Amino acid sequence: MPVTALAVRRFSAAARYLPHWVFLIAVAGTLVRLFELNHELCWRIAPPTAALALLYAAGLARWDRLAPWARPAWLGLLLLLWSWVAWNLPARLTFGYAWLAVPLAVLALRMPTRVARTMALGTLTALLVMALLQAGGGFDLDVLAPPVTALWATLLLYHTQQRLTRELATTRGELARQQREAGRLAERARIARDLHDTLAQELSGSRMLLQAADRDWDRRPDAARRQVRAVTEALGEHLAQTRGIIDDLTPPLLARDGLEAALRDLCARTGSVAGSPGITFRTEREPCSLRTDQAVALLRVAQGVLANACEHARARHVRVTLTYGDAGSAAIEVLDDGVGFGPEALQPSGTGRGFGLAAARDRLRVFGGTLTIDSTPGQGTRVLAALQAKYRIPASAR
Repeated sequence: MPVTALAVRRFSAAARYLPHWVFLIAVAGTLVRLFELNHELCWRIAPPTAALALLYAAGLARWDRLAPWARPAWLGLLLLLWSWVAWNLPARLTFGYAWLAVPLAVLALRMPTRVARTMALGTLTALLVMALLQAGGGFDLDVLAPPVTALWATLLLYHTQQRLTRELATTRGELARQQREAGRLAERARIARDLHDTLAQELSGSRMLLQAADRDWDRRPDAARRQVRAVTEALGEHLAQTRGIIDDLTPPLLARDGLEAALRDLCARTGSVAGSPGITFRTEREPCSLRTDQAVALLRVAQGVLANACEHARARHVRVTLTYGDAGSAAIEVLDDGVGFGPEALQPSGTGRGFGLAAARDRLRVFGGTLTIDSTPGQGTRVLAALQAKYRIPASAR
């Protein structure tokens, strides 16, 4: 996760829980002061104060399980206990206790309906003013203004923070949608190139051969038959190429049996070719669910990296490791003992290696993934393709 996004998430979580900690700490402080006073009235107020803290904590703990009607009822009980305690506290404690209206106002903003929020905020403001008037012995603007102003300023800031959070979520969703759209367009462009470079060109050549056979059919029947046989053989190759392009979209084995089976089959097929290095495959951790497009991206990247290891690295052994993480995250490590390469080999060149690695990075970037390459001339190469890697990838020893 990017540092900025992580910082925003942590700040949002801190802002969400801060009012609750303020409330509970203030209630605990009031209880301590009551015990220090050791007055008969204080001992009568202490149990409702403790009940207020327990009710507040219990409601937060079970917030997601509370029915829509239960949340306003819970807040109403909190306001009742809070106002009773504020009304009966000694005056010197009431002014500090009145500031608990601020976190209570934050709770009021979380009520399920606009009517409930408006009623809760109005009731809270009225109870706060009444408690301050009773404690101050009458109207005193210097006493009333700070808590009431702080109450509504907090409401405004909290509302602004919630709006910014929603806008951030909307922006991130739109960015993800645009990234998916860019990936879809890039895939369409790739398929178009594949069709143009293979099927369209070959069909054009076959058409020319059939036209030539048609011209020679009467005068040179043997040549015409040879041309028809050539077209027949070419059409068989075209069919195989077309099936290959279709398989590139979603390989049947991957769609049926998952990424692990597709990778195992890829390693077996690649290793069975004459002159290929010995290829071993293994998995680590329990399998987790991956979206089909994520699994296809990892498989295609592994296919390209494995091809590089077989064609360019002159390796004797290649080890492919599939490591699962949390839901939607996995990584594939391809480790070979070949000749390796230096940083200059990562630049696009006529060999196509640099372009292939750049394409692999672009394919993974669509899903927030990364491609890490570690290679030294004469010491082999390690390539790690990871999607949302939230887990530890064990470093492979060379």
